[in-house]
Amino acid sequence: MANNGLLYPNNTRDNILHIDNLSVSIEDAPVVTDLSLTLQPGSLHLLMGKNGSGKSSLARTIMGDPACTVTAGSLTYNGQALRELSADKRARLGIFLAFQNPCILPGVPVFTLLKEAYQAQGNQIGSVQAFKEYVIAQMLFLDMDPNFCERNVNEGFSGGQKKKLELLQLLVLRPRCIILDEIDSGLDLDALKLVTRCIAALRADAPSTTIVVITHNPQLLDQLNPDAVHIVTDGKLTHSGTYALLSTLKDKGYDAFTHNS
Repeated sequence: MANNGLLYPNNTRDNILHIDNLSVSIEDAPVVTDLSLTLQPGSLHLLMGKNGSGKSSLARTIMGDPACTVTAGSLTYNGQALRELSADKRARLGIFLAFQNPCILPGVPVFTLLKEAYQAQGNQIGSVQAFKEYVIAQMLFLDMDPNFCERNVNEGFSGGQKKKLELLQLLVLRPRCIILDEIDSGLDLDALKLVTRCIAALRADAPSTTIVVITHNPQLLDQLNPDAVHIVTDGKLTHSGTYALLSTLKDKGYDAFTHNS
């Protein structure tokens, strides 16, 4: 995945995300309650929980979705308060959310999106051709047809193609704090392998990259070897531990954690 001499964005940051006693509401309904979590540089975390437990709401809040209202607590990234920052400013800091259901952008070619996003992070592109070669190299890594560069973002894309485009953005932009919100949902086994390859490549190229994976897929869980596993129940972080937590989850389901919380 050569970068043709281009500089990866944000590769000197500490990448510490600190969530302190965070509570969040959407349309006055509580979705996250008094949740605290610190993500250290270079760590890989799994965020687990039943559907509707608040995992995606937490991810959207970190990214700055205006629909998510912080009612208490704080979010900081490398010591900088995030609460008043818009989503685009958080992205410039190196925070990236891969969507569970990526949106369609009619009239915006994939290459234009990638180029504008890369430059918005403060990176200079001396040669558009060199940047396009860099993008195509990442596309080939993901087994994507380079012709997708000219297609409008997610317009007419299959579910798997949309997820690949999310991964392509990761490889091109090289964010330093990555949240993957069920990016594996609906993918076949070969596509799941691409997700793990992408995560491995990002961590190898930038060991300080911090990654949070929201997933229910046991095939993906077994391949990631996370540093920590967190269980969210009714908007609360009820359990944090090592990979061993997954054994309990597989054997007894989420009820084991609900009853002991």
